[in-house]
Formats: sequence, C-alpha cells, structure tokens
Amino acid sequence: MPYNVLLLDNVDPICAEIFENRGIKAHQPDKLSLDELKSTIANYDAMVVRSATTVDKDLLKHAGNLRIIGRAGVGVDNIDLAAATTKGVLVMNTPDGNTISTAEHTCGLIIALARNIPQSVERVKSGGWDRKKFMGTEVHGKRLGIVGLGKIGSEVALRMKQFGMELFAYDPFTTQEHARNLGVELVELDELLATSDFLTVHTPLTEKTRDMISLENGDKLKKGIRLVNCARGGIYKEADLKPLIEKGIVAGVALDVFSTEPLDEELQEALNHPAIITTPHLGASTEEAQEKVAVQIAQQIADALENKSYKGSLNSKSISLLTNDEVQPYVALAEKLGRVSGQIMPKNATDFSFEYTGVCTKYSDVLTDSILKGMLAPYIDDSVNLINARHYAVERGFKLSETNKSDDKNYNDLITIKLGDSTQYAQMSAAVFGPGDYRIIEIDGFGIELRLEGDILMYQNIDRPGMLAAVAGKLASQNINIAALSLGREGKGTNAITAVIVDKQLNSDELSSITELDGVNNVKYISLS
Repeated sequence: MPYNVLLLDNVDPICAEIFENRGIKAHQPDKLSLDELKSTIANYDAMVVRSATTVDKDLLKHAGNLRIIGRAGVGVDNIDLAAATTKGVLVMNTPDGNTISTAEHTCGLIIALARNIPQSVERVKSGGWDRKKFMGTEVHGKRLGIVGLGKIGSEVALRMKQFGMELFAYDPFTTQEHARNLGVELVELDELLATSDFLTVHTPLTEKTRDMISLENGDKLKKGIRLVNCARGGIYKEADLKPLIEKGIVAGVALDVFSTEPLDEELQEALNHPAIITTPHLGASTEEAQEKVAVQIAQQIADALENKSYKGSLNSKSISLLTNDEVQPYVALAEKLGRVSGQIMPKNATDFSFEYTGVCTKYSDVLTDSILKGMLAPYIDDSVNLINARHYAVERGFKLSETNKSDDKNYNDLITIKLGDSTQYAQMSAAVFGPGDYRIIEIDGFGIELRLEGDILMYQNIDRPGMLAAVAGKLASQNINIAALSLGREGKGTNAITAVIVDKQLNSDELSSITELDGVNNVKYISLS
C-alpha cells in the first residue's frame, strides 16, 4: 500500500506534486480543526507543518501510525520533540531552505530601523511630512552584534559587511576560523551587549536564550542600542521593550517573531510604541523560500519512508546512519544481541556496558540504540525503535556505559554486552561472519559459536560424558528436533556451556523437562523466531 502524507498550514503545492511523483499519496485539506485533526491523523504515515499547527503530546496520542513529522522551515518550537521521540516519531526540518530570505529580511529591518522607514511611510500616507521627526542614522561604521553565527547569522554578516558595519558575534559553538572568514570578531555575550549599536539574534529559543534582553539586564546594554529579532519570539522579553525605550536605554526595536502569534491584545499593547516596528513573521515568506522548503521536506520525507536517507532528522543521531552499507550488518547484529540479552538478563537489571571493537567503534551510538531496541521491544506497549529506545532505557533507570577498543586478539569487529547485575550469562560477545550470518562467539569466557537465529535452548552443565545425550533424549522424547548445537568449556571435566537450536518454540513443560536433568543448570530459552 502507498504511504499517506498529510500537508497542513498551506504548504506550497509543489510539496504534494513531489510526493505524488514518488508514489506517495498527499492529502492537503483547506483547513482542519483540532478535533478534525485528532480524528484523522491516525490515517497518515507522515505529516508536513509550518508554524501554525502545534504538534504536542495530546495530538500525538491520536497518531497511531505516524512515523515522520516534517517542518517546512527551520524552527520546531511548535513541535514537542520530547513527546515525538517518546512516541518514536522522527522529526525533520529544512534548515537551509529559508536562509537567504530570513537573512535578507533581517538586513531590511536593520536599515528600516536605522532610517525610520515604516514610521515615515505611515506619516506621509496619512498626509504628514515631518522630515526632522524621522531623522535617522547611518549603519556605516556602526557596530553590529550578532548572537548566533550559524547559516542565517553568517549570511547577515556577509551582507551588512558590504554596508560598512563593524561585525562582532557571540557564538560558543563556532570556530575562530569561521568568524575570521566572515570578517567577524568573536566576543563574550556581555561585551557584545555593552558595545553593539545594533543587535540581531539568530539562535533557538531555549532556557538560556529566553529573555536575553530585559529590564533586568538593561544595565548591560549600550545606551541607544537598536534590537532586531527575526529568530524566535521570546528571546527579547516583549513586555520590557517599551519600558527599555522609555528609559532611554534602547533606541528602537524591530520584530518579525513573537511569543504569541498572531498577537493577542496584551502583546499588542506591550508593543504599541512608535520606536517598535513589526512584521508578521515574514522572514521566510518569499516565493523562493516557500518553494525551497516545500521541495526539501517532501524529498526528505519520501527518502526516509523509503529508507534511503534521513537527512534533516532532529531527534535521532542513529537513524541517519541506517543507509550506510557498512553499518547495516552490525545494526542487525546489535539488535539480535539485544534480543538475546533481554531474554536472559535478571529482572530489574540496571547496569549495562557495551564494548565495541574495530569498525563498530565508528557507530557506537547507533549500535547501542539497536541493542536497546532489541532488549526492550518485547516489554514496551508502545512501538520501540531507534529513535525512542534510549529514551525508554533512561526512563526505566538503566545505567549505560559505552567503551571503544582498537582491536581484539581474535576478531577485528566485535560487540560485547556486559549485564552488570547478572551472575550467569553476564557477558556476551558477537560478530558478523558474513551476509545474514550473526554469531555469539563468547559467553562468560566460554568460547562458543552460536548462530543468532531461531529458537535456542541454552544451559550450563558439568563436563562429563552423557550430558548432551541426556538433553537430546529429552528433546527427542517430545518430538523436538535439534537443528544445530554449539559447545564451550573451561577444560576437561570442568564446567561447560551448551546452546542448542531447535526446530520449534518450547513451552513451559518442555523446558521444565530439561531443567530437571541432573547436572544441568541455568537453563534459558531464547526465541529469535
């Protein structure tokens, strides 16, 4: 059956065209109420939103089949990432599609703010003139402070450099080399606030960036600073902007984004000052940008549904690796090893160590997620996948540790699981032997070669003649055939471990017949069927 995708918020029609060309059914209703959306969302494998639709925990409860949420744009403030991750839903955005449009709009607001363009336009249209009242300032030679030197912040820097502005930035996640290439000097945030004539922000809204500018830190601002925000509403404390202007600290403010959109009466009143200019979230509102993000998100979602690529994914480091041919066999091995661990580990186990050797060290994140997926899937009501497996593990109090080793004396590429709370079957190592051939090669120091497939009976026993015959006899008496077996022992006449692959799933009575045998201990039944 073809995939179904729901397109909301008037996303550009080319989005639907691309889906249809990829054999994916696209549904683009004119408008859905929240109740209508809740009643229909379960019919879709993916959905595309812009900024108008809020995708929260409550809505996701109704999205039983949803696999992907695509944001046709950059910011995902309207999407509950934590809830989506818990639900196992991939969240994607299009970080490049509206870069130029938003950068240009920012530069436009800087010029408009410097030259009082909106206020003077309104005055002339209302029959006035008042040239002296709208005296502006040049941006040439002024200091522009940029918070966030990512794609948009960098494009703003390149453009305003041509206007002759001196460029400074605060961004703890960029490099000095990147800043130098843009002609930008990196400084600390307090210095940026204290020395900038204009300040523009290009950063997500987080607890650290919320209310970055407010009356509380007004004494840190250079007197007469002009503020621009085309990033996220709430970075500037909107209720404090008018008082900051009235106190003579801020000369003007230009806002394209707001904490509440559209503006409610309270926010409208807070921003009702002639030195505050506003636009209705137009940063990405160009024909070119809307077409770009629509094209990009459609291609990204189609690729993800077809398991070709996971470009643009926000809530999973691991899943983007799944199209890598080198890692795929180890992902399969890790999940199978996790399934084995989940069936033999003691109840309420908490401490788990994962050790990777050779090529596996390059993919430790995705391999750990794969182990956890295999381990937890049988015990979680919701669907467990590579997006939410680690979330469920942490939620259950698992203590996880990862170690990388350069090599092993016998195997180049190895995954080892250590179950810290276990006394038997506490450590297992596994390797890929060939296409579709995954084997455990060591358990608790016992060398063993066990293919990870089918139904496995595993037990420890005293290494003496007749033990295997006794087990085989019990199985034969119940018409259970042995498909394969593997043995490992510490030494002649000591302890041994045996794993038997059988042709059917074992019930409790059949399993009990084995546990009752003299000399057989720690019997475990593992189903990989």
